[in-house]
Amino acid sequence: MIAHTGRAGAAEDTGDVGDAEVIRRSLEEPDAFALLFDRYAPEIHRYAIRRLGDSLADDVVADTFLAAFQRRDRYDLTRPDARPWLYGIAGNLIGRHRRVEIRSYRALARTGADEVAESYADRVDARVSASAVQKDLAGALAGLSAGDREVLLLVAWADLTYDEVAEAVGIPVGTVRSRLHRARRKTRAALGGADPTATEEERHG
Repeated sequence: MIAHTGRAGAAEDTGDVGDAEVIRRSLEEPDAFALLFDRYAPEIHRYAIRRLGDSLADDVVADTFLAAFQRRDRYDLTRPDARPWLYGIAGNLIGRHRRVEIRSYRALARTGADEVAESYADRVDARVSASAVQKDLAGALAGLSAGDREVLLLVAWADLTYDEVAEAVGIPVGTVRSRLHRARRKTRAALGGADPTATEEERHG
């Protein structure tokens, strides 16, 4: 896991300062941006591992926060939550490794063994069988279009809301819904009707 060397005092008020305020402060006090790293680097790292495996995850996280830091003067300070913005940057970087991602899914679908297999199992083992997790779901993900897969995984693995996905990807909420519906239909078909991508709210509401 990567670490930063920001000043110790910069992270003292992590829980009290909103993301937009952190970014605003960082325009005059660059070290303040370390707070954003502290908040979101671990979850973006987990997301990158699920998408690309361990070998590329550190680079994706480092490049995500470097790009975010360089673009912070263009951040819309009316948006209090920076997660969608950061996931949007991470998604673009992950997209550059699309061949690696698809190759991993296809290998997992063929053999049931791959470096990201445990990530699938962690997410869905309570809802579908291990073999389906390791093969059928991977095969379904490999068969999705890049746009549909991105929306599906931002909801399922990053736990973003539809509005947040729309912000991250830069598309209307209606497009998010249609892409998600299409992607879920395909994954459910591959898994015999099970939907490992449903959110807690959707499963219990």
